[in-house]
Amino acid sequence: MDLATRTINNYEEYLNPALARLFRFMGLDDIEVEAEGIRIKDSNGNEYIDCLSGYGSLNFGHSPQEIVTAVKEQLDKMSLSSKVLFNHHLADFSAKLAEITPGDLQYSFVCNSGTEAVEGALKLAKLYTNKAEIISTVNSFHGKSMGSLSATGRKQYKEPFKPLVPNFKHVPFGDLKALIKAITSETAAVIIEPIQGEGGIVLPPAGYLQGVRSLCDQKNILMIVDEVQTGLGRTGTNFAVEAEGVVPDIMALAKSLGGGVMPVGAFIARTKVWEPFLEAPLIHTSTFGGNPLAAVAGKKALEILERDNLALKAKEMGELFLNKLKSLQVQYPELIKDVRGRGLMIGIELMNEGIGGMLISELTNRHLLAAYTLNQPRVIRIEPPLIITSEDIEEIMDIFNDAFAAVAALNSVGESIS
Repeated sequence: MDLATRTINNYEEYLNPALARLFRFMGLDDIEVEAEGIRIKDSNGNEYIDCLSGYGSLNFGHSPQEIVTAVKEQLDKMSLSSKVLFNHHLADFSAKLAEITPGDLQYSFVCNSGTEAVEGALKLAKLYTNKAEIISTVNSFHGKSMGSLSATGRKQYKEPFKPLVPNFKHVPFGDLKALIKAITSETAAVIIEPIQGEGGIVLPPAGYLQGVRSLCDQKNILMIVDEVQTGLGRTGTNFAVEAEGVVPDIMALAKSLGGGVMPVGAFIARTKVWEPFLEAPLIHTSTFGGNPLAAVAGKKALEILERDNLALKAKEMGELFLNKLKSLQVQYPELIKDVRGRGLMIGIELMNEGIGGMLISELTNRHLLAAYTLNQPRVIRIEPPLIITSEDIEEIMDIFNDAFAAVAALNSVGESIS
């Protein structure tokens, strides 16, 4: 039995049959075996351009050699932590996080994923304020474990698991008036994404983040910012809140924090907010969080982010990419409703979900990987590694042009038949 057949059979028999059917429906029958930079090779030797980056987890590209080398060197020394002795790699990584994050954010808890980071941030907010109510936004996405799912603003993921964690409210994203009305004497914190990623690459109105910060200060509640997808240079600044000069009380990070090599998440908070953990240092722990391999990968990723000025590269390449995609919108107004984004976090909103399915299939046939956002299937996300070049973008745009031409032809045939 060849590799492809064995892999698909094992997905269907032991892993996720529905996911296997979805992949095959979208023409994703190939098996990834090797990757470097922005390109992936499959078991047949075909090469794909990756415009998805593991949903934003590969800002530094696939297999970034400096980070891989650092992790390999550490692997020969010590892989996991004893948890009862000091871990100097974790200490160095946390110090670097405090240095690079905005304002006076200082103390970190290092975990393994974005949803864990959000869970920890919510717990800390409740501990610090001694209040239970959390305000989130409609159409948001914060993860799928119980606390972060309760904060997430889409019913489809929540309904099967009710009752969820109580005392969560949701207000429209970008609406400060609705937020003011929702705040009560029992509100502990507001949690927001600077840009709604899974919500469809939704940018807030100018000044919104500053407005949330001011409201939180006035009402003496905490501002939690979920930078799991927007952080690490993705939107043209190291962290998306920096575009408005905002410093949150707690920030959640993950995805590219591990440099595309290790799973790493973290939440970082101001000194005063960390006080409950100072009183009870073992009240929130993780067996694998902050292990030496993860800490080495994270520290090296932060060093490269600064040294190579990847945020500026994302800004420049993002502007180029966005302008070219807007030209494509002019060419295909019957297919493309909107193109929007910041840095290399770009969304193509299509006229309907059916067009999205056809487009992803046509892109895949041309060896380019993309996907729609979880909360909004009409929006195709463009989130390539931040190391992408203008030459790469030209190549990608040639593929998009061909794919949209094919979809336009299919769409015309469908309309004529109907």
